[in-house]
Amino acid sequence: GTLAALAMAERHPAGVAGLVLLSGYYFPAPRLDALLVAPVAIPVLGDILRYTISPVFGWINMPLVKRAMFAPAPVTERFKRDYSTALALRPSQLRATASDGALMMADAKELSAGYGALSMPVAIVAGNGDKVVSPDHAERLRGAVPEGKLRIVEGAGHMVHHVATEQVVEAIEDVAGRSKPASPDQAGDHR
Repeated sequence: GTLAALAMAERHPAGVAGLVLLSGYYFPAPRLDALLVAPVAIPVLGDILRYTISPVFGWINMPLVKRAMFAPAPVTERFKRDYSTALALRPSQLRATASDGALMMADAKELSAGYGALSMPVAIVAGNGDKVVSPDHAERLRGAVPEGKLRIVEGAGHMVHHVATEQVVEAIEDVAGRSKPASPDQAGDHR
């Protein structure tokens, strides 16, 4: 989601009053998870995998994946109760996840060249224990974005929004307080 938000801000800055970015991947760097899902994005091979072994592999590994996403914090009760593994492992969702992983490095490379031109307030929130995307990405983005503020949440991992909800709300309120409203003629410019 952070790359989509950054793309919107770069392409339509008049329509974006501010950004709150959580646990984001901002700069091209190899990711093991992206390499693991890449075959599922390949036409024909990916179709076969998504309808055969990928869902089975996903069911087996989902408990480990959830723990890794939250580590070093425990998986929250709400997430355990409300997250649907069955929905996450539908062939269409597996394809979307694999495509996202396969294109992530190229997208980050393209977008990162424009971070310095972002003029809106940006809050960057990351967990200090994030094993999915290193908090180094957040620190590096803070150095690249002129109006950026960084919050590193102690004891949180990639799912910082589930673990440190109050700090995320504070970041949203901070950006809202620092944002300038878009003029009516600029706000509708979303071509």
